[in-house]
Amino acid sequence: MLRFSLKPGDYFTVGSDTVVQFDRLTGERVHIMISAPREVPILRGDVLERSGGQRPACVQDRSPQYIRQLPWDHSKKKALAQLRQVLAQMDDCPETRLLQEKLDCIFPQTQGNRNPADAAF
Repeated sequence: MLRFSLKPGDYFTVGSDTVVQFDRLTGERVHIMISAPREVPILRGDVLERSGGQRPACVQDRSPQYIRQLPWDHSKKKALAQLRQVLAQMDDCPETRLLQEKLDCIFPQTQGNRNPADAAF
């Protein structure tokens, strides 16, 4: 199975008569537009299966470990490092430990960024 990564407005063709265009992403829903000849049947998978059709063997189930990721850039990496530095300088109290625990839950530390100063850049 071929896999595409598309941005809004990007498209691909199937044969010479069918065009599939990525319109937008809203939450966890992808909106696409399809232009195809009328004689080409287009059915959503749930409609096909509900009407007795077989699920194509090439279709993969959605991963149960699907994780929606935040766009990551230099400024977010730097902000995370600064937060870790401030927490490291705070008194060891239940609130500080809770904040550190929750931060580590959201952004787990890898072996390469144990030192907050090293993770800044």
